[in-house]
Amino acid sequence: MKEKLKELIENSYAPYSNCHFACIVETKNGNFYEGVNVENASYGGSICAERNAINNAVSNGEKEFVALYLMTDLPHLAFPCHICKQTLVEFFDNKALFNIMNTEGLSKVMTF
Repeated sequence: MKEKLKELIENSYAPYSNCHFACIVETKNGNFYEGVNVENASYGGSICAERNAINNAVSNGEKEFVALYLMTDLPHLAFPCHICKQTLVEFFDNKALFNIMNTEGLSKVMTF
């Protein structure tokens, strides 16, 4: 999963923050959906990698998730923002695994 996220993070569009993120969500059906952060000069027009991956899954008929894999290129771990957390509460139960990592090898696995 880490190698796929490293490839995916290259598609991130972050000219304003220079913070790149890639996310893969795993559904209860065993499918995987990808997303990256896409920034916009109008901050409200930006979308985080987590919501992008979830929206991709929902667009394909999936609404139940078991895991989230999130990678950043920052030198430290970065966790979902509050808007993303609200979206996660909407679709993930408290047993879902959250795999947070960076491109340098730091990682942490947790649940809600």
